[in-house]
Amino acid sequence: QVQLVESGGGLVQAGGSLTLSCAASGRISRSSVMAWFRQAPGKEREFVAGITWIGGDTKHGKDVKGRFTISGDYAKNTLLLRMNSLKPEDTAVYYCAATPPGTTVIFTARSLYIYWGQGTQVTVSS
Repeated sequence: QVQLVESGGGLVQAGGSLTLSCAASGRISRSSVMAWFRQAPGKEREFVAGITWIGGDTKHGKDVKGRFTISGDYAKNTLLLRMNSLKPEDTAVYYCAATPPGTTVIFTARSLYIYWGQGTQVTVSS
């Protein structure tokens, strides 16, 4: 069983930076995809960025491309999200997620991810 625990959220001013971390207990299969999603109040949970654990291919959502960078350390079972140039509209709860083994495409649909963390709050003040 895989458990995911996010950390690194907090309050930051617009234009600032934060790095989120997701620690996985239980080995994430190298043939899985890991991703970050976020959910703002009153909105649907949306895809932020994803990475293939086996090859390190990445995909970033259009709203964060150029500002956020996803990375992972397979040996440490850790997923990171570096967030720069933060905007008030980035305010949300950020979730770490993982797919089952055998996933080679970075899907943006949340239904394809079976493991989820509890989330970490990111608040960006204007």
